[in-house]
Amino acid sequence: MIKVCKFGGTSLADGNNLRRVKEILERDPARKYVVVSAPGKRFSADPKVTDLLYETAQDIIEGTHVREAYSKVADRFRSIVRELGLGTDIDALLESTRKEMEQAASRDFCASRGEYLMGRIAADFLGIPYIEAREVIRFRADGKLDGEKSYARLRAALKGKPRAVIAGFYGEDEGGAVRTFTRGGSDVTGAVVARAVGADLYENWTDVSGFLACDPHIVPSPAKIRSLSYKELRELSYMGANVLHSEAIFPVREADIPICIKNTFRPEDEGTMILPTSRCRPDGAVTGIAGKKNFTVILLEKSLMNAEIGFTYRVLSVLARHKISFEHVPSGIDTMSLVIDDCELGEGMLETVKREIAEAVSPDKITVYGGIALLAVVGHGMNNAVGVSARLFSAIARVGVNVRMIDQGSSELNIIVGVDSADYERTVRAVYEEFFKKP
Repeated sequence: MIKVCKFGGTSLADGNNLRRVKEILERDPARKYVVVSAPGKRFSADPKVTDLLYETAQDIIEGTHVREAYSKVADRFRSIVRELGLGTDIDALLESTRKEMEQAASRDFCASRGEYLMGRIAADFLGIPYIEAREVIRFRADGKLDGEKSYARLRAALKGKPRAVIAGFYGEDEGGAVRTFTRGGSDVTGAVVARAVGADLYENWTDVSGFLACDPHIVPSPAKIRSLSYKELRELSYMGANVLHSEAIFPVREADIPICIKNTFRPEDEGTMILPTSRCRPDGAVTGIAGKKNFTVILLEKSLMNAEIGFTYRVLSVLARHKISFEHVPSGIDTMSLVIDDCELGEGMLETVKREIAEAVSPDKITVYGGIALLAVVGHGMNNAVGVSARLFSAIARVGVNVRMIDQGSSELNIIVGVDSADYERTVRAVYEEFFKKP
């Protein structure tokens, strides 16, 4: 049996945590390949190494000579090496890394050095080979993962190596430049390694014992999700349940490799299994609840919109021209709404989009609603279950919240509702009470 283990930043925050990692690996000989993140926070006010490296990149790009951020990075790694009692020449490694960062003058290259340094130290501590991510993880020219090349290179690099450490989060593009995934991308690296070696299980080790049915900052001690499908994970991750990177499922889903979310600090806990839909058995109608705030809705109204060929295309072309992605497009016979994350609408962009949409389709009216939150209720158990929608909207009505938007796909995997951001927490608690609290 082969297990690939990815350890997150909190699991690698200091030397003591790295000792925990070693104990976890030694308990199960099937845990053969280890993917590491950069060190995370040791305490609430502690900066993450990756954040410090982004600051360092900015210093380098702006030509600032004072490298205060990198000095903090160096101190973190020196501390880890000292705590572990390693003979690693960490000063020489840190100095060569600093010079490479200054030469590259790249945000991606600088950000990747946390995983690189952690990989070198972890391999030394564990006494197993280190595999450099630049040599095995390939990105296409468009910045997307090149899966086939990555799988082939990993298989070649790991041939004859029963165990190894691989740095997460980054790789190399066709031009030889370092590229990174989005934040949390070490999860994706772990999934790529699992696919490449034909793993039986991909274990993702973090600081929580699996997925919870909703945000514990809103509902104290919510129910734990014992298992969910790849599709359910995708929906929950996309809507803000940040235990696992939403793109990490694609490599393993193609090979039906299950994922288990485990807690480095409570390794005896069962965790959450993420499985193919065919192997999931829903415990109830709803598997989980997730959501996000800070959306803007652009409502278009035009009589006979449905009969106007190309109307939607012209509207969405405006967004495409400005590289703006949208979350949802609910529509009626004479109305269309564009739901857009506020982070997509930089200074002045909303007015630009409104003007260009007006020029493109001449709507009768354009109305903008800000301060919208989206709540997703997700679960395969909703499929063909009578009364789920009635229970959902009755629960929301009981706490006096007005629903501003409703969206449900034909798969019946989720129902998304839009409410005012001020009502978001109250809505989450009401929905959780309805579907998860036992009578």
